[in-house]
Amino acid sequence: MKLLSTELFSPRVIKTSLIALCCASVVSCSSSLSTASLQRDGSAYISQVQAQARSSVVSNAQYELTFFLSEHSQFSAKSIVHFDLSSVPKSLTLDLNKANIKQFIVNGTKVYPNYNGAYIVLNQSLLVDGHNTVEVEFTREHSTNGEGLHRFVDPVDSKIYLYSHFEPAAAQQMFAVFDQPDLKASYQINVHAPKDWQVISAMRETNVVDQGDTNLWTFPATPKLSPYNFSMHAGPYHVWEDNSGRYPMRLFSRQSVANQVTPQDWFTYTKQGLDFFDRYFGIAYPFKKYDQVLVPDFLYGAMENAGAITFSEDRFLFNAKMTAEQKERLAGVIMHEMAHQWFGDLVTMKWWNGLWLNESFASFMGTLATSEATEFSHAWRTFYASGKQAAYHQDSLVTTHPIEVPVATSQNAFDNIDAITYQKGASTIKQLRHLLGEETFRRGVSQYLQQYSYQNAELNDFIDSLAKASGRDLSLWTKEWLYAAGVNTIKAQYTCQRGQIDSFGLVQTSDDEEHPTLREQRVQLGLFNKTRYGLEKQQVIAVTYKGAYTEIDELIGEVCPDLVYPNYDDWGFVKVALDSSSFNTAKQSLGQVTDPLLRSMLWQSMWDSVIDGNTSLDQFLNIALINAPLEKDYTILGQVLGNLQRAKNYLDLMAPANAAYNSKISKALSQMSLRMSMESYRNSDFQRRWFDAYISLSSHGDALKHIQSLLQSKSHIKGLSIDQDLRWAMIRQLNRYDYGDAQALLAKEKHLDQSDSGEKAAIAAEVIRPQSSLKRQWLNTIENNDSMAFSKIRVAMYNIYPAEQKLLSAATAEQRFANLALMDDKGPVFMRSFAAQLIPTDCSAANIDAISQVLDTQTGLSKLARRALLETRQQEQRCVKIKQTLQ
Repeated sequence: MKLLSTELFSPRVIKTSLIALCCASVVSCSSSLSTASLQRDGSAYISQVQAQARSSVVSNAQYELTFFLSEHSQFSAKSIVHFDLSSVPKSLTLDLNKANIKQFIVNGTKVYPNYNGAYIVLNQSLLVDGHNTVEVEFTREHSTNGEGLHRFVDPVDSKIYLYSHFEPAAAQQMFAVFDQPDLKASYQINVHAPKDWQVISAMRETNVVDQGDTNLWTFPATPKLSPYNFSMHAGPYHVWEDNSGRYPMRLFSRQSVANQVTPQDWFTYTKQGLDFFDRYFGIAYPFKKYDQVLVPDFLYGAMENAGAITFSEDRFLFNAKMTAEQKERLAGVIMHEMAHQWFGDLVTMKWWNGLWLNESFASFMGTLATSEATEFSHAWRTFYASGKQAAYHQDSLVTTHPIEVPVATSQNAFDNIDAITYQKGASTIKQLRHLLGEETFRRGVSQYLQQYSYQNAELNDFIDSLAKASGRDLSLWTKEWLYAAGVNTIKAQYTCQRGQIDSFGLVQTSDDEEHPTLREQRVQLGLFNKTRYGLEKQQVIAVTYKGAYTEIDELIGEVCPDLVYPNYDDWGFVKVALDSSSFNTAKQSLGQVTDPLLRSMLWQSMWDSVIDGNTSLDQFLNIALINAPLEKDYTILGQVLGNLQRAKNYLDLMAPANAAYNSKISKALSQMSLRMSMESYRNSDFQRRWFDAYISLSSHGDALKHIQSLLQSKSHIKGLSIDQDLRWAMIRQLNRYDYGDAQALLAKEKHLDQSDSGEKAAIAAEVIRPQSSLKRQWLNTIENNDSMAFSKIRVAMYNIYPAEQKLLSAATAEQRFANLALMDDKGPVFMRSFAAQLIPTDCSAANIDAISQVLDTQTGLSKLARRALLETRQQEQRCVKIKQTLQ
């Protein structure tokens, strides 16, 4: 799917969370608590306690849903909700968000609904023990923020496309529903739609009847699904079909972008994945057909709707042949969402505190399937270089949290959805697989899925299945890894006499005094020696370490190594600090390390040393300028270039200090990238990766002049084709530094490319221009314009204040701090983007103080907003520390 700290809860939320934990720890809450807890606060959000109370009396839910769709901004619908009650509660609510109710019937009696715009309170006197039926007819505006039933107007041909997105609790924006994951139900839908439209849902349609101006699409009832796993999408989608595998496959996209889709890649990876997961889980794919829909304005990368998965156009549509990186990403996300069809859709968490397990398991299984079922056998190296590093970073912040955390309400479902939820969780599952053995782990997972098919389950159910399969007690492992926050660091500590090791141990530390847990973990130690031919592997041994110090007696007497890597082959989730001897060897011999994963880890250790303030930024840059051009591994090259971009961002934030050095390094980085772009003409993937870096790293006149010349076809690079995506990237960079004819080039390109992606690219290029009045206009749009599609607002947020535009950022910093509470009121979807991009940064003590003042004075901010402030302050502190090492 898609892509904070518990001490920030208000006293009211703390109390709610404690009650939720109490209820979760027993079989059921008392009936008196359940009855009282059905009372809600008037908002569209529901607490865990309220959800548990509702599910304690409601069962056997079934939905008959009829939709009347058109090209207009509203849709009409009828929801018939069947459900059983074990007893009639004093207050039972049915969720329906911002609808205009036309008719409301409870058990055959037409009544005026007790409706507050978020939910309907059902009339107690009309409900009965046993079976009940509620009918609601209504109209509603389509959403434009990526939730509910989203409406999109294609700027190319004016065609209308609809798609649904319900996670965590937005099904109520499309039909009347008990909107919580543990009230699984069947859904039978009928859809009236324009004649040229396709309609896609969890099941394949059984009938399409011509009704004159419209068609009536009829679908059979689904298996039991949680509301957020159900979906319905409609519009004049282009469709491709492939029936060569065990299950029929379809792929959909907007008509105007169909020529950008390579359906054979999609079908190949999908078929490979379905074959892999059928074998691995020992359970046939549960939803009979496999549809995938490319949709615009999507909030996340993809979403695992049962049998009808949605994918973001922004991530998976390209104007040229896909690069190796893009293909691997496509394969990986297809596998991730496919794993969810079993783990998440077939078996679903009871409440949102279990969302991490869905995402962690899908991240683990998606990477495993990509590495074993596709041509991307190096997928675990990609995972290490990207996702796992994000997890280490997130777990080192002051806002780190356990993998499993309480979730007070559906509003908080995504508060802790981050790299800890995804990649740290996936890493711990990978480590558990090492601990239990591959086949034992697979058997335990299969047993879990079989036992809880079409039901809801909790973490203990999953752990118990693995414990039974392995015959091991996993309670301590669960406590240390899933309920304790923070990341550990290990470092080899050894001495040598006369060329032989005479003492060897592993030192384990915690990166955070507030999270001092020292864990037990099994890793491999790799010992290496320098030879005339490079770095030669001397020995690899598997060890289990725990506590602050673990002696490794079996290495005593071995040849003294030149380099020790204490997590060889990446078994464990732990940061590695190289001892001084190993660090020096790594610097000197990096290009001679033939093992690609080890080389990737050594590159990362050097960058981590900069981030931790132990090595100056200029040392890393010197190493990179020498070794990056020698890198022949595509994945590692991407990792190194990503860290070089981060290094340049730090230099830009540090300006005007070190101005001369910054200018010198910027020229060196862009010149290196250009040279390698030219030299890589025989390999299009390498050339594209280097040229992308050339664009993003170029900030001085000569490079920008050359980029403009390439854009205008006055210069050429052998082997390089300037496609539409590159043209926009070049125009954005020229406008970022207001170079030459940048503004005119933007206006011309905007006229030529009026596609949705072109509109967004034009916004990025305009908003990034270093003009004070323009910044203020766009900031006003971000803060106050509720009519512009959120996807475009988000593009503006991401581009308005690049690192080097510090003075322009400072001019509105006070306004952004002052308006933070107003932005917070726009809700979590808005705040996740706003907070991450628009909290002022300056790499200064003064800005650290300003953030602290906001934290001290604006005490009513949401947990999400406070988390963003805390993280930004820590990043500022880190930047100041790096600046001091450079000076």
